Amino acid sequence: MLDTPTTSPSGDATDHRLYTITAGGFSATCDAFASDPEQNHLWFVSMVGAQTSLKAIWAALLNSPPSPAFLIKGAVDELHEGGYERCQIPEASIGTWRTKIARLPQAGAWHAMVFTQMAELSFERDTFLLLSPNAAEAPALHLRFLNQRTELPIHRSWAGWLWQQGLDSEAIRPLKSEGLHAWYCHHDPQQLETELSAAVKYGALGLPRELNGAAA
Repeated sequence: MLDTPTTSPSGDATDHRLYTITAGGFSATCDAFASDPEQNHLWFVSMVGAQTSLKAIWAALLNSPPSPAFLIKGAVDELHEGGYERCQIPEASIGTWRTKIARLPQAGAWHAMVFTQMAELSFERDTFLLLSPNAAEAPALHLRFLNQRTELPIHRSWAGWLWQQGLDSEAIRPLKSEGLHAWYCHHDPQQLETELSAAVKYGALGLPRELNGAAA
């Protein structure tokens, strides 16, 4: 799971665009998020503001049924640039959400991260969420999640091939994000076994010696 995200879409640590998140009649500055605008889903949010506002927003998000939220370009104390985006917690993720909140003494404000356990390596579901501060690390991170969810021996040298295969088949879908990089992933154990067997058989993937009779 990530700490406070502070990266740009290029993967380098730098300033990035701030948003405002509103829900339940309260607003806070959103410094990072991951969403799926096509389905109006919010998968991750990092926000800064008054403690009362943060608690009210995540209470609205995690309400049953979840209350809708809105992401707006621009910080709370700035002129909004438009781009309203309606979003809510995906139904499939209900019951998996956690919140981390901490005070920022120098800023006189509070920081909260609201995230689903589907982004945690140890939370073993076939569907999972990848959150990374650096896009270049995504294939290796994806491989770690797969290794946690299958008994197949998957070698680390296959990470790039598996990543591209997932993107091509849409088993890996990039999410709209700010302050970090995010992907929604679906792992089909039977399909993975079939694809790996075919790739090794026809030479698309090499079979390192250390995999002969042993896990990677």
